[in-house]
Amino acid sequence: MTKFNRYLITAALPYANGPVHIGHLAGCYLPADIYVRYLRAKKADVKFVCGTDEHGVPITIKAMKEGITPQDVVDKYHKIIGDSFAAMGISFDIFARTSAPIHHKTSQDFFLKMYNDGLFEEKESEQYFDPEKQMFLADRYIVGTCPNCGNDKAYGDQCERCGRTLSPDELINPHSALSNAPLVKKTTKHWYMPLQNYEPWLREYIIEGHKEWKNNVYGQCKSWLDSGLQSRAMTRDSNWGIKVPLADAEGKVLYVWFDAPIGYISATKELTENWADYWCKDDTKLVHFIGKDNIVFHCIIFPAMLKAHGGFVVPDNVPANEFLNIEGEKVSTSRNWAVWVNDYIQDFPDQQDVLRYVLCATAPETKDNDFTWKDFQDRNNNELVAVFGNFVNRTMVLMHKLCGGKVPPLHEEFMEDMDREMLKEFGLAKEKIENSIENYRFREALSEVIEFARKGNQYLQKSEPWILSSVLEKIKSGEPNTKHPQYEGKSEAYLQARIDISMHICLQMTANLAIFANPFLPFTTKKICHMLKVVDRMLEWDNAGSATLLSVGYTLRGPELLFKKVEDEEVTAQVKKLHDGLKQAMEAAAAAAPAQVEETPVAPAKPEIQYDDFAKLDLRVGTILQAEKVAKADKLLKLLVDIGTEQRTVVSGIAMHFAPEDIIGKQVTLVANLAPRKMRGIESQGMILMAEDNGKLVFVNPAEAVKPGSGVN
Repeated sequence: MTKFNRYLITAALPYANGPVHIGHLAGCYLPADIYVRYLRAKKADVKFVCGTDEHGVPITIKAMKEGITPQDVVDKYHKIIGDSFAAMGISFDIFARTSAPIHHKTSQDFFLKMYNDGLFEEKESEQYFDPEKQMFLADRYIVGTCPNCGNDKAYGDQCERCGRTLSPDELINPHSALSNAPLVKKTTKHWYMPLQNYEPWLREYIIEGHKEWKNNVYGQCKSWLDSGLQSRAMTRDSNWGIKVPLADAEGKVLYVWFDAPIGYISATKELTENWADYWCKDDTKLVHFIGKDNIVFHCIIFPAMLKAHGGFVVPDNVPANEFLNIEGEKVSTSRNWAVWVNDYIQDFPDQQDVLRYVLCATAPETKDNDFTWKDFQDRNNNELVAVFGNFVNRTMVLMHKLCGGKVPPLHEEFMEDMDREMLKEFGLAKEKIENSIENYRFREALSEVIEFARKGNQYLQKSEPWILSSVLEKIKSGEPNTKHPQYEGKSEAYLQARIDISMHICLQMTANLAIFANPFLPFTTKKICHMLKVVDRMLEWDNAGSATLLSVGYTLRGPELLFKKVEDEEVTAQVKKLHDGLKQAMEAAAAAAPAQVEETPVAPAKPEIQYDDFAKLDLRVGTILQAEKVAKADKLLKLLVDIGTEQRTVVSGIAMHFAPEDIIGKQVTLVANLAPRKMRGIESQGMILMAEDNGKLVFVNPAEAVKPGSGVN
C-alpha cells in the first residue's frame, strides 16, 4: 500500500429501475463501504464514488410498465436507492446520476477522443425495426413465440417461462412490444470498438500483472481472453440515452455499458475540481467493487476503453463477489423474491448494523451464499447480543458498580500473566484485522473482531472482578471469607488492585473494539464512543492496539444496550412476507400470461438393466475448479474437476446453458470410469451427469456439499 498516495474506490452503479435489495448490499456496496471506512481511519486520501445508472433498456421497460416517462422512472428510483444506501450507512462521497449534464458531456468527450483517434470501426448491419414507431428495437422490445416451449410472450433475448437464451431471429412471429406491429429489418450503422486489438495489453495487464485477483475474477477474465475477443458495438439505436456526438448519428445513443463506467469519472469530476489527481496519476489506487455479473465490463471492456483513450489509471483490483441467495432460492425481482433494503429499514428501525453484520458474516466472497432469516436471528442473538454486546455491557455496568464510573489505574506491580497476555491480544488483533481487510477478506476480518470481543468475555470470567469486590467487602466489614478460599489472606490493596486491573483492561478493550468494529458497524461504534465520551479522532487506525486510549480517572457515561434480541415472531413474519410477495407476483404474472401450452413430454424410459450393469459405473462427486469456452465450438466448455484423488479435464456440451464463470465452485456428478475421448483436440476424462427440464439443463449434484471424490451409490 505504500506506493499509493491516494485511493479511488467505486461501487457498481445500480440501475435506477427499482429499489435495492440485500443481495446488492452484500455483493458490492457493503464491502466497498467497509474498505473505505478502514482507509479513512488510516487517514488515507480516498474518494468513494457511486451513482445511479439511468440509461439502457431496463429503464425504458420500467417506464412502459408503469406508464410514465424514463425520466420519471430514474427520478423516482434515484431517490429511493440513495435514501436506502444512506440509511444503511453506505458512506459515498458522492452519489451521482448518469442523466446529469456533466456525465453527458464527459461521456461524449470520451467517445469523441476515441473517434478522432480512429479507434472505432463503422459497421452496417440489419436489425429489427418497428415501422409504426419508426425506431430500431433492442432485443427486449421484441416479443414472439419461443421455439422451445411455445410461450408467445418470449423476449428477443430470453424466454422467461423456460429460461432459454434466445436471439430475435429465433422467435416465431416476432413483433414489437411497443406497438404490436410486425417487424421489418433495416440497415443501421454503428461504431464498434475492436477489443481484439487490446488482447496483448489485456493479457499483460491481467494474466501476468494481477495474478493476486480473486479466483472468480481472474478465471473469468482468462476464459474470455482465451476464447478471443471481438469487436463490440459502442452505440445503440434509441431515443433514451446519451446522444452520439456525430453529425450522421441521428437516433443513436452511446451503449449503456460504454457510458456507465464513465459515470465513475464524471462523478469524481462533480465531486472535486482535483478529479484528475484520482484518475490520471499513477500513484492512485483504483478499486472497483462489483458483483460477478459485471466482471467482464470492469476488467476487460472498461480498462480497454481507458487504455485506448489514454491518460487514465486502470483498476488495481476488482474484488467481485458472487451472488447471495435468499432462503435457498436465487433472488428474483420479477418474482418479488427479495429482501428490499427500504423494507428492512422500516421493519427493523435502528438495527442497520445487524443487517450489515449478517451480510458481511455470510458474504458471498468466493462462492454463492445463502441468507436466511433464521441465520439472521441466530447471528444477532448468539454473536452480537451474547458476545459483542454482552462484553461491552458487562464492562460498563461493572465499571460503574466497582470503580465509581471512572477509568481505574492499572497497578503494574499487581499484574499477572493473564493480564499481560490479554494486552498482547490488542496488537495481534489489529494485525489480523488489518491484513484481512487489505486483502479484501472482510468476512475473515469481521470474525476477528468478534473473536476479540469473545476473548474479552473470557478474560472477564477469569479475572472475576465481582467476586474480588465481594471478598473485599467482607474483609472491610470483618466477615469471614468462606466462599472463595483462593483469596484467603490477600490484602485489601491486592484485591482492589486486581479489580482495577481487570476493569482497566476491559475498558481499553472496549475502546479498541470500537476502532476495530467501526468499518463494519458504524452505528454501534457511535454508541460505544458516546458511552466512553471520546471523539471520532480516537477511531483513527493508528490508535488501534493501544492500551492507553482511555485516561485514568476519566469519567464515563452509563451503559446502554448495543443490540436487542430478534424474536421468533419477527423471523416468522419476515419469512411469511417473502412468500406472500412471491405469491402475489406469481398471481399477477399468471393473470397477464397467455394460456399454458402443453409441456415437453418426459423422455420415455430406457430398456431395463440388471444391477450388475449399474454397478459398473463409477459415479463420483466433483467440484468444478475451472471452466472456459472451447475455441470454435459454441456448445462446448472445458472443465477442470476436482474428484478428491486427482483433477480431471472434462469437455461438456453445456456452453449454451451456462456461462463459464457461473459454474466455478459447483458440485457435479461425474462418470469417472468412462473411457477417455478426444473432443476438439482435448481429451475428456469423464462425463458430467445432467437433468433436462423443458430444454433447460440442471446439474445432478448432492443436496448438501460433500467432499470431492465421494462416491454416488
